[in-house]
Amino acid sequence: MTLTVVDMHTGGEPLRIVSGGYPDIPKGTILEKRAYVRDHLDHLRKILMFEPRGHYDMYGALLVEPDLPGADLAVLFMHNEGYSTMCGHAIVALGRYAVDERLVAPREPLTTVNIEAPCGLISAAVEVRDGKAGAVSFESVPAFLFARDRRIELPGYGPVGFDIAYGGAFYALADCRQFGLEFGRNRVRDFVDAATALTNKLKAELRLSHPDHADLAFLYGTILTDGQDAFSDTPTKNICVFAEAEVDRSPTGSGVTARLAAMHAKGQIEIGRARLFESIAGSRFSGAVARTATAGPHDAIIARVGGRAYYSGRAEFIVEDDDELGSGFLLR
Repeated sequence: MTLTVVDMHTGGEPLRIVSGGYPDIPKGTILEKRAYVRDHLDHLRKILMFEPRGHYDMYGALLVEPDLPGADLAVLFMHNEGYSTMCGHAIVALGRYAVDERLVAPREPLTTVNIEAPCGLISAAVEVRDGKAGAVSFESVPAFLFARDRRIELPGYGPVGFDIAYGGAFYALADCRQFGLEFGRNRVRDFVDAATALTNKLKAELRLSHPDHADLAFLYGTILTDGQDAFSDTPTKNICVFAEAEVDRSPTGSGVTARLAAMHAKGQIEIGRARLFESIAGSRFSGAVARTATAGPHDAIIARVGGRAYYSGRAEFIVEDDDELGSGFLLR
């Protein structure tokens, strides 16, 4: 078995793009492809994401044949727990990758790359100069505030207020100060424990729904913020803990989209105003509400999120027949 990959990172968050070695995926919708890969090829995800080739917080992308009209490429996202529905940092990286690999013909000064994700069609705008790709911004699917100003009693922390918003995936949004946390003072582990506790509690007690498909209606994780939601020229900081307590090193593209949806619904940011979002690693994404929209019964927005992606390597991975740990393992 040989698997080839291209490694990139966006704002410090890794993206391992599969460039060869996967078998053909049967035709169907993107959600049907996601289900097939999950049910029949999950051993390949573990080989690429888990140790000894990956790590607990690795993230990956598998390009598949698009099904939607107008899509230049389609992608399935993978991580330590399984397969997500949207990933903004991956879209930024894939936009650059698509231009560099000539999956789309480059045009200066902007090249549009339409990427089909499990949540829908994402339009990425790639800056191109002298034939080379640079910064990337994208407009995602309609994002909306699902639950506003809720409270829950969280064991070990007491009463906690939160919102739930959809930005291609559902996130709980909560001010970290409620947990006695402060960016720059507490350990990342403290944020992970608090976010995971809230995610697990809400998964057990709160039912989500999405107007397009039941497969999209699950809580992907929790984003703890600095509480600075009202518009300001100062960046607002957050940490996203998703999947199986995985930590996003970037500000989280789908998370920024969800935060913008919540901010706009609460009158905290107006259409066209850009805001900077900063990650736990100090990297930044720009975010703005491009326009309003609808998602079934929900008032929604189309967000525009931007960042930069960089290459970090190319690799060929093998699995030897007698390697007892070669199929992958995780330590935390």
